[in-house]
Amino acid sequence: MTNLLEAKGLHAAYGETKVLHGIDFAVRQGGVTALLGANGAGKTTALRAICGMVRTSGEISLAGKRIDGMATEDIVRLGVAQVPEGRGTFMELTVEENMRLGAYSRPAREATADFDNMFGYFPRLKERYKQQAGTLSGGEQQMLAIARALLLRPKLLLLDEPSFGLAPLIVQEIFRILARIKQDAGVGILLVEQNASIALEFAEDAYVLETGRIVMSGSSSDIVKDEGIRRSYLGY
Repeated sequence: MTNLLEAKGLHAAYGETKVLHGIDFAVRQGGVTALLGANGAGKTTALRAICGMVRTSGEISLAGKRIDGMATEDIVRLGVAQVPEGRGTFMELTVEENMRLGAYSRPAREATADFDNMFGYFPRLKERYKQQAGTLSGGEQQMLAIARALLLRPKLLLLDEPSFGLAPLIVQEIFRILARIKQDAGVGILLVEQNASIALEFAEDAYVLETGRIVMSGSSSDIVKDEGIRRSYLGY
């Protein structure tokens, strides 16, 4: 299967503080790749590096086109959408207004037609369409953040800790919906997730990070079988 995203020799730093130390990873076309590791391993920084939000060196390619060094807004226009940790919901805006912000770069009529698709995945958003986003539950805000990102019609969806702060049943529901979205839309997904068990169940491929370096990579099924990796890096 062709790679949608490829990072080679990727370094990233905040000022003088180096976080990523020459890592390689990829996301296959229409596939799901998980980045796993403890807090501070560099997972979120890898997502920010893809979006041009942190100082980097090395190569990042999307569908064969180099995007390292490009402005964040130009990377978004090429089809990269991110759901940040903490959801990034505009709390004082309504559900409708949040969704329209996600589709701002597309023709209004075309984007509005996609709203029905989002409501098919997330019926609760239709019920709360005119409701202020700050009044939604945590799970509903996460659904809104995902819907808003998908309204860009991305080639690549970056998910940063989608299970954070949510009850287990809500987490299961969100990942069931994500599996449907992946199948229907064929979007590639790069997942950063602290819940290693559910991430490895959802993803086909995975990379384990420790202090900015990849210590293991391979199929999720192989990583699940490695008891040493699970105990040392994944916490279960």
